[in-house]
Amino acid sequence: MNLFYHPGISETSKEVMFSKDESRHISKVLRKNAGDLVHLTNGKGWFFDARLESTNPKQCLATITAAKEEPPLKYSLHLAVAPTKLNDRYEWFLEKATEIGITEITPVICDHSERKVIKPERYEKILQSAMKQSLKSHLPQLNNAVSLRSFLESEKTSGATKYIAHCEDSQKKSLKAVLQQETEYTILIGPEGDFSSEEIQQAIANGFIPVSLGESRLRTETAAIVACHSVAYVNE
Repeated sequence: MNLFYHPGISETSKEVMFSKDESRHISKVLRKNAGDLVHLTNGKGWFFDARLESTNPKQCLATITAAKEEPPLKYSLHLAVAPTKLNDRYEWFLEKATEIGITEITPVICDHSERKVIKPERYEKILQSAMKQSLKSHLPQLNNAVSLRSFLESEKTSGATKYIAHCEDSQKKSLKAVLQQETEYTILIGPEGDFSSEEIQQAIANGFIPVSLGESRLRTETAAIVACHSVAYVNE
């Protein structure tokens, strides 16, 4: 099944006009005709069935025939992950985390970060594509990149259980062992050079629990996926 994304429709919408790119995909790639059914999501928890009324490569028009609300995840997962030096590794993380199940993503700039500039428009497209590919109806929220210190400040009022996964030799608990079901989680993942000792202490002072993701030393994007999957597994 091909799933299309249209953020502007709601459960009360009667018709939908597709963008030029998606209209071309519908008419030229999928070779859909008037009368054919298509499936959409608004990324806000709703699936829609729609009947094509016209199939022009520049703009397709469809009438919505059914709307169904899908429940959100049983948990809320906010991953704050430092951008990787190689951008394609971070994009891979965004794609796979969306497929597994995630609520919110914040790129955090740390003392050891080698990449400090991101491309939010590109990241948004990857999230949308992964949502459609995995047939999900909830688009993860992508936040602006912020410094770790700013992020810690913003999390002071959060009701989530907060964890920091780092590589320093110190007392840490296994993430899988401490996760509780059906709650809110915020998990910090550092850059290739890990968090600085000062950053780790600042996070702990702000209520973040130090955790381990296993015996292996993991790349940033792998660590983020391990954390994401651990939360999903606990909530199955």
